[in-house]
Amino acid sequence: MSNFGGRPHGHGTTTIRCKYCRASLSVIPGERAIQCAHCNCVTRIRRADRIPLPVMGPMTAPFQRARGKKRAVLVGITYASMRRGCGELRGAINDVKCMRNLLCQRFGFPAECVIMLTDDQRDPFRLPTKDNIRMAMHWLVQGCSYGDSLVFHFSGLGAQVADDDGDEVDGYDEALCPMDAFQKGPILDDEINEAIVRPLVHGVRLHAVVDACYSATVLDLPFLCRVARNGYWQWEDQRPPSGAWKGTSGGQAVLFSGYSDGKSNFAVMPDAYGSVGAMTHSFVRAVECEPRGVTYGRLLTSMRTIMKCGGGGGGSYGDLQGPIGAPMHHHQVANFSGVQEPNLSSSEMFDIYRKPFVL
Repeated sequence: MSNFGGRPHGHGTTTIRCKYCRASLSVIPGERAIQCAHCNCVTRIRRADRIPLPVMGPMTAPFQRARGKKRAVLVGITYASMRRGCGELRGAINDVKCMRNLLCQRFGFPAECVIMLTDDQRDPFRLPTKDNIRMAMHWLVQGCSYGDSLVFHFSGLGAQVADDDGDEVDGYDEALCPMDAFQKGPILDDEINEAIVRPLVHGVRLHAVVDACYSATVLDLPFLCRVARNGYWQWEDQRPPSGAWKGTSGGQAVLFSGYSDGKSNFAVMPDAYGSVGAMTHSFVRAVECEPRGVTYGRLLTSMRTIMKCGGGGGGSYGDLQGPIGAPMHHHQVANFSGVQEPNLSSSEMFDIYRKPFVL
């Protein structure tokens, strides 16, 4: 989605026109795309119009240095009072709480090693702004070493923007929208890959769960596994035509996301006032109900069954056992991401029917 050209505006700043509604948008230093506050669409900033970041000293992260071998970053954004005429995604914060319970109580993640960024918090460093999400991703992988188990979870809105560097098979970059996306733009998949995929060294595992529209390949991983027409899970080669490397530094990255036809985008949000997201719901429910050591293939099939049997619209956590389901008892499931099928993408191909899912 290229823009319509920029022009100087004020003291060294630049404005461009929204590709869709022609509104004037201010270019933000260091950013490659900007979201329009009028029509909610994302416009690519041409290279000629981009403003470089000013030279700054080292940034001090507001998070303590991670010490545990298991750590996680969980992001949930309702976009309250920020989305004109679309309502808020109330389920996003519940998704984060549910994921935290799953990680801490079932998989033994220390509570102090789980960072939650939600837009209902008073601490400004715990709000899911673009800068805070960037710092949290850096915290997650900083100093990672053999045996580390890392988790990144995002529940909110996604976006799609035309690729301009030839590293996307479908010609589009995917992106995640922070709470200040209208002011600072979305976080593109290229940046996410650089931040939390490439730094993974040998023996480090990263699992990401993304509950957002346009999220199937939002980590830019080279291999995608999804259900083929014959009903079997099959790997697809998603390595970019440009030959750009999108893998790790020896570790493994796995993303649980979903196929979406794009109907549930910024302007169309079915069940936007539900209490939990469909993608997060199917993942947590499948993990909780399946035995320990379940394979990736069985977990994906279980998630797909939950979605097909109503887990993505109108189900509840009332039938879950243990501490995971309890906080979500009788809450409705909202498919705000428009997910229709679960997908798995990875930095490497493997036998999903033999490899056990381990966090």
